[in-house]
Amino acid sequence: MRDDAAALDVVQDAMLRLAEKYGARPADELPLLFQRILQNAIRDFFRRQKVRSTWTTLFSALLPGRDDDDTDPLDSLASAPGARTVESPAEATERAQVLDFIEQEVSRLPARQREAFLLRYWEELDVAETALVMGCSEGSVKTHCSRAAHTLAAALKARGIEL
Repeated sequence: MRDDAAALDVVQDAMLRLAEKYGARPADELPLLFQRILQNAIRDFFRRQKVRSTWTTLFSALLPGRDDDDTDPLDSLASAPGARTVESPAEATERAQVLDFIEQEVSRLPARQREAFLLRYWEELDVAETALVMGCSEGSVKTHCSRAAHTLAAALKARGIEL
């Protein structure tokens, strides 16, 4: 996984799932169950990372005077020293129009897709927390988020918006 802390988190989550859901199983079944749970947890981690980085990149491109870096655009509104802080009226109008369009498209999503999308990517809840809040399975959360992301991406592409 190239990140020791993330790897430890994934293994710990897999162990907790194994203990919570399969604690009553015979000991000889646990290694295979753990292996499957760990593989799924690793896949989930990389999927979540890919989607989050896509949307973070997408929306951070809307902020003026920001270079592509690893900082969260919501952490600080102050620009880096020497960065261009004044945007032209045309740039400000274009950015406002794109943000309005994205808000409109998010509001057009079906209620469950919108709820899952906002909880996962705006509130940064993980799949399990989102499922708990929404009162559905983790698989449903993943499905709703995937459909919402594809719908929004298609809507942006249809409008000719490339970020």
